[in-house]
Amino acid sequence: MNEFIDMFSSSDPSNVATSVKLILLLTVLSLAPGILILMTSFTRIIIVLSFVRTSLATQQMPPNQVLIGLALFLTFFIMAPVFGEVYDEALEPLFDEEITLDEAYERASTPIKEFMAKHTRQKDLELFMSYSQMERPESIEDIPITTLVPAFAISELKTAFQMGFMIFVPFLIIDMAVASVLMSMGMMMLPPVMISLPFKILLFVLVDGWYLITDSLLSGF
Repeated sequence: MNEFIDMFSSSDPSNVATSVKLILLLTVLSLAPGILILMTSFTRIIIVLSFVRTSLATQQMPPNQVLIGLALFLTFFIMAPVFGEVYDEALEPLFDEEITLDEAYERASTPIKEFMAKHTRQKDLELFMSYSQMERPESIEDIPITTLVPAFAISELKTAFQMGFMIFVPFLIIDMAVASVLMSMGMMMLPPVMISLPFKILLFVLVDGWYLITDSLLSGF
């Protein structure tokens, strides 16, 4: 413990460099949730799953914990090749002391950049590049991570909302049909959602909705 404290209080250049690296590592770990949300497929998945629950009007079913857990494991499944490449190309050589920390960062950022660039709309990327007055990059590696992440995030938001709209349409038709029947019967005081909910759940079960939603999410990546 004393050695750890001395490392931070020492003025030796090597100890100072080590202290800075530890601080940077702790900073990265504290930003891990944000990195997971904005640099992976998590954003699109959790928004689409939330749209499913909202369109079904099932209140808190499935619960938030179930949706977030499912989104996390689907994210790990989709990002497994990228994470595997990061480990093989950057983390393993770093742990074996074959490369430096800076080289490991460069190697680790390349597969993540390739994944994000593949699912980023050119219009969104050009928006942030124009505001930062960047020249047109020659390759994906030349795009700064600070520019690519927000462009990827708004692209994922647009894609997720497009999928959410397509999910809403069939359930909206059921709500409109039920509301029309209730009004024609003079039962205007009865909430249409109460009557349409069983039909929406039945439709979702008959078409195997969770399979279709998951298949659409996986095929999108």
